[in-house]
Amino acid sequence: QVQLVETGGGLVQAGGSLRLSCAASGRTFSDYAVGWFRQAPGKERESVALIVWRSGSKVYADSVKGRFTVSRDNAKNTVYLQMNSLKTEDTAIYYCAARHYSSSNYDYWGQGTQVTVSS
Repeated sequence: QVQLVETGGGLVQAGGSLRLSCAASGRTFSDYAVGWFRQAPGKERESVALIVWRSGSKVYADSVKGRFTVSRDNAKNTVYLQMNSLKTEDTAIYYCAARHYSSSNYDYWGQGTQVTVSS
């Protein structure tokens, strides 16, 4: 059984930075793609960033390009989301999720971590 645990959320002023972590237990990420998603109150969940573990390929939503960076640490089996130049509209619950790299369905989800950006 795979468990994903997000940490690193919190309250930050606009223009500030946070780094989210997504640690996996139960298996390694080596054959997986890991995505970061967010959901703001009253809005649909949206994809923020994706990293394919094996190749290191990365994809970002247009809204976060140039501000957010997704990365991985093989030794720690952890994926990070570095968020810089945060805006109030980045306020949301952030989730990480994992899917096999050949699949389009995310099989594993974390519990989410709240990010609040104040003006």
